[in-house]
Amino acid sequence: MKEIVETIILNLVDNKEAVKINEVQGEKSIVFEVKVAEEDMGKVIGKQGRLAKSIRTVVKAVAGKEQKKVTVEFIG
Repeated sequence: MKEIVETIILNLVDNKEAVKINEVQGEKSIVFEVKVAEEDMGKVIGKQGRLAKSIRTVVKAVAGKEQKKVTVEFIG
């Protein structure tokens, strides 16, 4: 699942070296902490957070098949 998040984020940003995705595993949940360069934060979040919401929706759809709860957090 981390590969899906990584693929989406890397295709959105200009500074690919600054992208860091930290996966925090719980018993039934996973938290992905996505950190990008400051100048790329707007590209990842999108207007009014629409792109961030779409990324979360895609990841939750994949996680539903694996019976896990997933959260995606964007860290500036």
